Amino acid sequence: MEVDAAQGPDAAGLPAYTRRLNDRGRDVYLVGTAHVSLESVDDVRTTVERVDPDTICVELCQARYDSFTRPDAWQKMNVFKVVKEGKSALLLSHLIMSAFYKRMGDRLGVRPGADMLEGVRLARERDVDLVLADRDVQVTLKRTWRRLGLWNKLKVLFVLLSSALTEPEVDRKAVDDLKQADRLEDVLMEFAKAFPAVKESLIDERDIYLAQKIREAPGERVVAVVGAGHVPGIARAIEREQSLDALEEVPERSLWARSVKWVVPALILAIIAYGFYSAGAAHSLESISIWVLVNGVLAAAGAALALGHPITVLAAFLAAPITSLNPTIAAGWVSGLVQAWVKKPTVADLEGMSEVVTAFPKGLWRNPVSRILLVVVFSNLGSTLGTFIGGSWIAARSF
Repeated sequence: MEVDAAQGPDAAGLPAYTRRLNDRGRDVYLVGTAHVSLESVDDVRTTVERVDPDTICVELCQARYDSFTRPDAWQKMNVFKVVKEGKSALLLSHLIMSAFYKRMGDRLGVRPGADMLEGVRLARERDVDLVLADRDVQVTLKRTWRRLGLWNKLKVLFVLLSSALTEPEVDRKAVDDLKQADRLEDVLMEFAKAFPAVKESLIDERDIYLAQKIREAPGERVVAVVGAGHVPGIARAIEREQSLDALEEVPERSLWARSVKWVVPALILAIIAYGFYSAGAAHSLESISIWVLVNGVLAAAGAALALGHPITVLAAFLAAPITSLNPTIAAGWVSGLVQAWVKKPTVADLEGMSEVVTAFPKGLWRNPVSRILLVVVFSNLGSTLGTFIGGSWIAARSF
């Protein structure tokens, strides 16, 4: 495979961030973009006009494509199903990242994802093939989440919240700098040091996935609109055929991860039983009281922090001491379903989910749907914290 900069005779007049790849005799043009850049939109348009491609690939999966092209998609969301399937944290993370990009876009006067939407628009306008080349976002998030330990999960959540709550300091020059491959490589390397599993799932695997989808795209001239950070990886990965089956699977939790959720409750019960035999029934009852109060209070505090209904807060308090000993159910699921029952979301609430991003972070608490997600996540965090604090307290007084 041959990689050309955008200066050769075949690439005359192409934008500086467009790279031409000679892939098995085909011309593949990678348009490296920043997702909140007006200049990137112009780069996409200019490249397509000069190349006149048979196919346009965009860095979108079907779900993200639908969210961009169908603003009413929120209206079809089944909140109860989201809670029951344990997807509340994933959806909340998506809202937080959307809010971050929205604020950056507002500062720069461009809609986030406008570069991808321009590729979609041009494919329709020119009546050429459109390829959604990215991996399903749910698969990517799940693969990332499964690879993180508890401490790194908390660190990632903290980074996400910090990014969304702080005002992004960006200008057009900063965005332009980030489109340079070498600068992005430096940024990604720093990110990889802190979260190597995150970089592997979010960047490296998707480089391979995008490259293979581009290889499979029909036509002799292909334009691929991708984030600039993916360009070097795609250029390397497109050299050889790749199987995508393994990259589309959500890996099973490790044996340790599957075991620990049973080991911890069993250990707590064993400690309480040991206290009963070594120090008597009164000691054991005190340990049980500690377990109930610590778990219940912290889970209830999480529900209250999410501004859950008083009945929801009570449900979190009652459920946490039990669910902490039952790995098949979580306190947040109970409190979230109770919140959804007490304050059943309306069609208007679902329609208003797009405003959650606009009014972030206050919008998360104002909208009944996103408030349910907060109740689930905060109740679960409180219950998890209660398990460690309550369990340690009981162990310390029993030995």
